[in-house]
Amino acid sequence: MSEADRRALGVVVCSTRAADGTREDLTGPRIAQWGRDRGFEVSGPHVVPDGPEVADILRRLVDQGCALVLTTGGTGFTDDDHTPEATSALIDRPAPGIAEALRARGLRTTPHAALSRGVAGISGRTLLVNLPGSTGGVREGLEVLGELVDHALDQLGHGRPSERPLHT
Repeated sequence: MSEADRRALGVVVCSTRAADGTREDLTGPRIAQWGRDRGFEVSGPHVVPDGPEVADILRRLVDQGCALVLTTGGTGFTDDDHTPEATSALIDRPAPGIAEALRARGLRTTPHAALSRGVAGISGRTLLVNLPGSTGGVREGLEVLGELVDHALDQLGHGRPSERPLHT
């Protein structure tokens, strides 16, 4: 598949406990399956501890030309939750409406959704979005993104899978 035909999704799980094996991650596989169901070529889930590794993998996925990069975890208030800062460092143009929509959807279920510091924005032609680390937060976030992502990626020059020519 050529770079022009590629519509890749990068999935990053930001969790020290999942990275060291003390907790099973259930969110990354859910995001990856969501992407495959929508015709994305999926990279990941990449499970990394909170900290500098988050910025490193995000940069690598952007540099690889992913159309969309979704993170899960690291958006809370604890001392090692730095996913929004790592993401913001790569963003050329913020997309605050996406982060607001994610929080608004979460608030229908739990007031804790207001504690998410997740951000969204564009780095080059890549859309970056932080999702919460809970399975419920991911499920709800994917519901929101399911309504928005095709149009957003169309605007960034990534055609929908059904609009790209098949290569044999």
